[in-house]
Amino acid sequence: MQFRLGAGVFALVSIGLASDVRVVEEIVAKVNGDIITKSELERARQDLEAQLRQKGVAGPELEKAVKQQAADGLRDQIDTLLLVQHGKDLNINVDAEITKRLAQIQVDSKIADPDKFHDYIREQTGMSYEDFRQKIKDQILTQRVISQEVMSRISPPHSEVEKYYEDHKKEFVREEQVFLSEILISTEGKTPDQVAQAEKRAKDLVVRARKGEKFGEMARQYSDAETKEGFGQLPPYKRGQLKKDIEDIAFKEKKGYVTDPIRLPNGFEILKIEERYEAGQAPLADVENEVMERLSMPQMQPKVRELLTKLREDAFLEIRAGYVDSGAAPNKDTAWKDPAQLKPETTTKEEVASHPRKKRLLWVVPVPGTSNLPKGVETVKRSKDSTGTATAAPSGADRPSASDPQSTAANPSSTPAKP
Repeated sequence: MQFRLGAGVFALVSIGLASDVRVVEEIVAKVNGDIITKSELERARQDLEAQLRQKGVAGPELEKAVKQQAADGLRDQIDTLLLVQHGKDLNINVDAEITKRLAQIQVDSKIADPDKFHDYIREQTGMSYEDFRQKIKDQILTQRVISQEVMSRISPPHSEVEKYYEDHKKEFVREEQVFLSEILISTEGKTPDQVAQAEKRAKDLVVRARKGEKFGEMARQYSDAETKEGFGQLPPYKRGQLKKDIEDIAFKEKKGYVTDPIRLPNGFEILKIEERYEAGQAPLADVENEVMERLSMPQMQPKVRELLTKLREDAFLEIRAGYVDSGAAPNKDTAWKDPAQLKPETTTKEEVASHPRKKRLLWVVPVPGTSNLPKGVETVKRSKDSTGTATAAPSGADRPSASDPQSTAANPSSTPAKP
């Protein structure tokens, strides 16, 4: 999980006296408004090692593989942050996909209780459910950005798509599956009259859905099910995974069909068939996008790297000394700039006067003992050094104070100017 930076937030915590400072986290890189920490890099390295062990890699071979792939660890973290940030800039919404992915994991785990499922995620991943959900969101969002910004601009000829499909037909044999969305109108704790009203409401929604109103938007607005935030989407089901009465409808009707309200112990359920796959050989029309994706992969990697280089060039990016971004943009300055080491700068009276914006402020010199300044006007403090040269600096909280030993040591006769 990435942590947002706020003004004045540091990775140090002071306990007791000012001299008793303990480093609780080390920031490795700043990427626009996000940070990457040392512990995140270490956690990624541990995950990588675990994955390799599961594949049977061990001993010196494991150590070598981890070392080689970990060399790109910081690059991968920066890549993810840049793609996620770009996805937000593009207003890409992946809430429905997240709900669908998590619902599928829950179905596979065969754990219906939400609290127990959250505990299961924590046991399996070592993350809280919220962190795991965020990780899923980042993965889906990066995939969507790549699809939109790169894949959509790579289009293999249809003749190549047809040839690939014919050469790999066995890889496109499917099991029978159905994809559903739901709207649940709850009847829990309601009186008979309220149950009757709930049934009428459910029937009205069915009419609206069959007239073409967007089912997902209706689910988000009216459904009482947990899936409402994901536009009512449910995971894919195979035969035998649904109740018999629902299964008979789901595997009989065509895509787009909306059921009548189905009476359940806890309410009235409305289902829409979003997609249905027949068992057997999938036709080319159904898998064309998948074939195109496979054909585009060799061209995609360099194009993705071009996009990430461009995002790096436009980003605010600082990397702490000792860490390397193996995907760095050429000639991009990413050196870590410690505010405590920035030297104050001085300027002359003539330079201040020649600047149009500052020139208009030269008359606003506070008279000792007064505070009659126009609201919102930035003042300019002036003093003279031993040679009579004026020094100037806009007043501001981000400027070192006069008592700052670093600023006075750098130039004891001047007031430091804002960088």
